[in-house]
Amino acid sequence: MRKLHPKLLAIATRGTHRAINRQVVLNLLRAYQPISRAELARRLRMQRGAIGRIVNGLISDGLVREGGPGDTDRGRKPTLLHLDSRGRWSVAVDVRVTRTFLVITDLVGNELSPIRSFVTDADPKSFASHLAGEVRRLVADHNEAGQCHGVGIAFPGMLDRPGNIVLRAPALGWRNVPLKRLLSAALGLPVELENAARACVFAQMWSLHGEAPPGDLAFVSVSDGLGVGLLIAGDVLRGRHNIAGEFGHLPLDLGGPPCACGAVGCWEAYVSNLATLSRYLGTPIRPGQPVSSEVAQLSIGDFMARVEEGDAKAVSALASTAHYLGLGLASIVNAFDPERIYIGGEIMAAWDLMKADVRRGLAQRALLESAADVEIVPVAAHEHPRLRGASALVGAQIFVAGGAATA
Repeated sequence: MRKLHPKLLAIATRGTHRAINRQVVLNLLRAYQPISRAELARRLRMQRGAIGRIVNGLISDGLVREGGPGDTDRGRKPTLLHLDSRGRWSVAVDVRVTRTFLVITDLVGNELSPIRSFVTDADPKSFASHLAGEVRRLVADHNEAGQCHGVGIAFPGMLDRPGNIVLRAPALGWRNVPLKRLLSAALGLPVELENAARACVFAQMWSLHGEAPPGDLAFVSVSDGLGVGLLIAGDVLRGRHNIAGEFGHLPLDLGGPPCACGAVGCWEAYVSNLATLSRYLGTPIRPGQPVSSEVAQLSIGDFMARVEEGDAKAVSALASTAHYLGLGLASIVNAFDPERIYIGGEIMAAWDLMKADVRRGLAQRALLESAADVEIVPVAAHEHPRLRGASALVGAQIFVAGGAATA
């Protein structure tokens, strides 16, 4: 049971009760839309009149809209309800060590523009200036009427709790960078910044579409680095310094390859896209030094194409990555015993080839055989979980904050 600090308690008012009901209705709409008032009343076990008053207030506030009629066996067809993101959109940004991607989305995560990208600048100030320029150009080219409500950024590093400062991004070599302030000043727009793996957790929760969420889940994002986000008992795990979940920097082998964080044998140094490409080409990783020309010229997409073509060397390199991926998953299972683990990244395109090696690696180090049977759900790269998570950072600010208002 969660402990409540007595200094933080306040008496609930009628307005508090209404605000909670609005948030509940908005969450149900997000998960089950389109949905009728009658169905909302049934799911919440509330009288239709009470639901009607809440919904009418949300419609008046521009958070909900009425759509077309639904199906029914008899009687008048019900009017279906949707979250209303018309005329409101955001810019979603996925920062990676090598490239940064951005796209315009509506406030429920639907892409409204082609995805653009640019090479990620190593210098923080140059990066902020470059990203601000790209955002301005993307917004200027977006012809749809309405308003940009902010920029959501999924970032590969450790942030302070408010999401203002990049405390450390090992692969980029950044420390204590006030990225949010730099971007907000340059853009004049709200900026929401979150660790990339946690953003992926938000993306999964934001898009359940009626599926009952598991009690505990993990999202493992395999990219230029490796990040882990954890949802435990309905809350995103953050820790005292907002760095909980950094499994990528737990060692698989103390005699292993060097990692960008300064340690050796980290999980990330075995499983990241760079590690897989280096394994395939036989080129060792040297953190802090430019990658070899061979690695720089070969993208993970090119590598996956070679896997699909049956290149024996590529298939072997991927099998090793899959085995190490399973070994690291065992640490998550042993520490948190989640009900489900999502894994996202370009290599998930070959999940059918990988899953047996992943399962063997997981079983090798899991403390209980039954725990190693955790459900693993691959998330394809084309689903863009990092961009969807970045979009959710802005959408949640609009809809959750709107739900907190009194009707």
